[in-house]
Amino acid sequence: MSGDWVPDGHDFALCLTHDVDRPYKTYQSLFYAVSRRDPSQLLDLAPGRRPYWTFPDLLSFEREQGVRSAFYVLDEQSLFRDRPPREWFTREGWQLYAGRYDIEDEPIRDLLAQLRAGGWEVGLHGSYEAVDDRAMLHEEKRHLESVLGESVVGGRQHYLRLERPATWEHYRAIGLDYDTTLGDPYEYGFTDGYQPFRPFDDEFVVFPLTVMESALPDPGEAFDRAWAALESLLSEAAANRAVMTVLWHPRHFSRDHPGYDRLYRRLVTTALERDAWVGPPGELYALQESTAVTADD
Repeated sequence: MSGDWVPDGHDFALCLTHDVDRPYKTYQSLFYAVSRRDPSQLLDLAPGRRPYWTFPDLLSFEREQGVRSAFYVLDEQSLFRDRPPREWFTREGWQLYAGRYDIEDEPIRDLLAQLRAGGWEVGLHGSYEAVDDRAMLHEEKRHLESVLGESVVGGRQHYLRLERPATWEHYRAIGLDYDTTLGDPYEYGFTDGYQPFRPFDDEFVVFPLTVMESALPDPGEAFDRAWAALESLLSEAAANRAVMTVLWHPRHFSRDHPGYDRLYRRLVTTALERDAWVGPPGELYALQESTAVTADD
């Protein structure tokens, strides 16, 4: 199997991914109103306001650029419905389980249908508790596929939680082809290599995560520094014919996270200008597999 994952005619590859954690702003309004001394944050609690629902602008931008990305969808437990009462008043309980969404809700169903019809990839965002629970992962995948109406081929674990190699063994066993969890929420770079790799020497593939947006310098305060970090990664990717995988959470396209929208747009347009292949991991995986089959013939 070829070790070069970059499609012919391109200098490197850029895989675009988004973890759909919290598409609705809930308790964050109160938190930011207090922590940032910004009472206007409370206006986001008004009916009909959905500041974290950034999908229309994000999809419009990617469509204009002629690229697609992967959206990893979370089927997480609810704090008050699924978790024990002792967690209702803990910071960890609110951080992990409050403000989540139900993939059965009509807006989520409509979003998934739009993604599917438009050529975007939808994958599994394995829940916090499922990192080493094959049965839970299998049920989350089954549930997502039942709503989506088609199979999913890859995903990433919530909070980048990873048990090596157990999580990958679970992914492979439940029928997933790849995982993109391997990475660091606080650091960025090609620390796990320049190419996807096969931990079991078979069809299952790991796409190392090169950078998550929050690991960069805050572009709202130091945009030039944040862009310099990304530009350096792009240059390193081109110099090593690498696959660069990035994670941008949809809520980082909202006003609560200034600069990240602009940074993402510049990342994508610059990669295209530098002759990168740009798209979702699932598509790159399919291209690699088709190339391998052709070579074997």
